[in-house]
Amino acid sequence: MNKAKNKSKKDGKKFLQEAFASEQKLLRAALEHSSQSISHDATMGTVNESCFIEVLRKYLPRRYAVDTGIVIDSTGNTSDQIDVIIYDIQYTPTLLDQKSHRYIPSEAIYAVFEVKPKINKSSIEYAGKKAESVRKLKRTSVPIAHAGGEFPPKKLFPIVAGIVASGIEWENGFINASFIKGYKTLTDDRKLDCGVAISGSCFDIFNGAFEFGPTNQALTYFLFRLLQKLQSLGTVPAIDWNAYALALSQG
Repeated sequence: MNKAKNKSKKDGKKFLQEAFASEQKLLRAALEHSSQSISHDATMGTVNESCFIEVLRKYLPRRYAVDTGIVIDSTGNTSDQIDVIIYDIQYTPTLLDQKSHRYIPSEAIYAVFEVKPKINKSSIEYAGKKAESVRKLKRTSVPIAHAGGEFPPKKLFPIVAGIVASGIEWENGFINASFIKGYKTLTDDRKLDCGVAISGSCFDIFNGAFEFGPTNQALTYFLFRLLQKLQSLGTVPAIDWNAYALALSQG
């Protein structure tokens, strides 16, 4: 019997904990390597974004696409450049793709994340502004045809927003009065729903109150909580392509 099988048989819960803790260690090592070996900040940022995108693609079902990009709406308004976007790939195409650059229709968005080397007061404020640039965009929703007629337009769900980083400035991570104080300054469209520091801290407010995960399982706990949240959102609204067409025909 191999080592993993033996652990699984002896104590399944411990086997899971140790296996997923290794996942966190691998990502942390990759992020630390980039910070120590890449001297250009913009390049390091791109590498770190790629690391998080790779992890999300690994864990999310294929119905969700994960990329960096800019969000656009039917009026032509756009968001800031967003580090990590989780969006619908089944019903909604991206627009004006040029190599790694793409515009993603606002109706397709499930979640957006800002990637930073370290989470602190200024970085959560910055992430809040990025989230606002997406949430303030217009989203359409039209009836969905089916064999017996049509379903009414889907109600728009709130877009999830968060921050991810390799480290965090506060002692005890998110369980810190300074974080809570800074977090409470984020209101309305700037409010963040979740965050994770790969050094060992995560939080979310998916159930309306702060939920903090275990230090050595912060990454996987964060991912499983995010999966549950995405599952609860269901499918994105049916986009009104006529609204986009109308924008092209108006002078």
